[in-house]
Amino acid sequence: MASSSSRPPSPPFTLSKGYFSVPFERFVRDDAFQFDQITSAFTLLDTIETYFDSHVDLLQRKLQKHSDRLKMKAEEAFKINNLKIKDLKIKDLSGDVLTENLEKELKNFKLKLSARVASLSTSWQSAKVVRTREKVSFFFGVMTLLFSALMFGMAPQWVHIAYTVIGLYFLPLRFYQYKKRAWHYFLFDLCYYVTILNFVYFWFFPSSPALFVACYCLSHGSLASAVITWRNSLVFHDQDKVISLFIHIYAPFSFTVIRHFYPNAEQRFPALTQVRELNPWKALLLSGGIYAIWQILYWKFLLVDRRAKIESGQRTTSFSFLLNDKRGAIGRMLSAVPAPYREASFMAGQFVYAILTELPAVFLLYNSSTWSAAFLLMIFSVSVWNGGGFYIEVFGRKFERELEKLRKEIAESASRSNSISGASTPGTLSRGASHTDLNSLDFGKELVEALQPQSDSSTDTTPSAESKKEL
Repeated sequence: MASSSSRPPSPPFTLSKGYFSVPFERFVRDDAFQFDQITSAFTLLDTIETYFDSHVDLLQRKLQKHSDRLKMKAEEAFKINNLKIKDLKIKDLSGDVLTENLEKELKNFKLKLSARVASLSTSWQSAKVVRTREKVSFFFGVMTLLFSALMFGMAPQWVHIAYTVIGLYFLPLRFYQYKKRAWHYFLFDLCYYVTILNFVYFWFFPSSPALFVACYCLSHGSLASAVITWRNSLVFHDQDKVISLFIHIYAPFSFTVIRHFYPNAEQRFPALTQVRELNPWKALLLSGGIYAIWQILYWKFLLVDRRAKIESGQRTTSFSFLLNDKRGAIGRMLSAVPAPYREASFMAGQFVYAILTELPAVFLLYNSSTWSAAFLLMIFSVSVWNGGGFYIEVFGRKFERELEKLRKEIAESASRSNSISGASTPGTLSRGASHTDLNSLDFGKELVEALQPQSDSSTDTTPSAESKKEL
């Protein structure tokens, strides 16, 4: 028993040398070495790559074969339908280039159509005066005209007050609008100078006979005649034209009322007691002196101090505007004068013009209420005539040209779209977006049909006819 308990433990089972035969141990060792080589050389990624490469290559071949078949069908369709390749500006029948050119043509057509429709929409909105600013201008322009007529008949003593209130609104508005457009050098013109001078007389120096005579002559001279010279128009929806007409016509209107229709005018304007009869030469001298002061200030502040900005084109003045207007008589005469003498000739011509336009006021209007009323009616009639010319000749015909141009352009584009929509292209077969683009051309067809004039002239409902009726 003792011998069995002291027996050494059995050695562990290993593949060490000496326990098995030599051939068996060599077999086991060689087999383990080969297994390590196989597992190290053939990984999982290699297995996946080998499997998918073969399938991807097979799929790519099928896709290429299918693409070639589609190209052949497309080329046959083009030959059958006899599509005019030159009209579409397609130089290559390959799928990518063909699709690219087709989509480019469609995109250009849609851009042109959108631009023309936007232009037409702008003109149409202007014709119907639907924009808020123009509706407000139209409303206040008409109401001001009606209010002035009622005020002249019922309470003429309020005319100069209305002139001041409206002027204090229009002048800052004109300064703001012209400043944004870099036109604020026009505010140095004589009409604004005389307007401010009139307000000074009304509210600060109503007892000055010299200031009254100068304001009366300049208002009935240069300001009133500017309606003809500058072609002021009674266009109610255009705020700029309304302001210009107000500045030039309300000054002679106010002084005509003060001179002939204002009840007890001497109490409000004591200067009238000293000027019951107008001395023509003294009146021309006073108004000429006031005019000379303005002309010197104008020459100093603009033609000398700011000459660089004017010559560079950054700013525009009345002189530069008239000089560049080759169609006008003043512009042609100034162009014929040598450049060094143009400014002096222009200022001298303005002075002569101012004196000549004051002659009717000095010799005729001051002593006759009838001739004064006829003079105002004539000036106002010119503005109404110019406004009618703007609405009918300028605005209406411009709208008709835009409409006719749009109709022809859409008709031409729609006729081209018929050949495109009737043929199958690789782009339409491979891309759904191209089909959508072609469908968008149907809008052009519908718009052409809508713009076609009706056969019955009595029921003409085209935009052009409606705009004429509205105007």
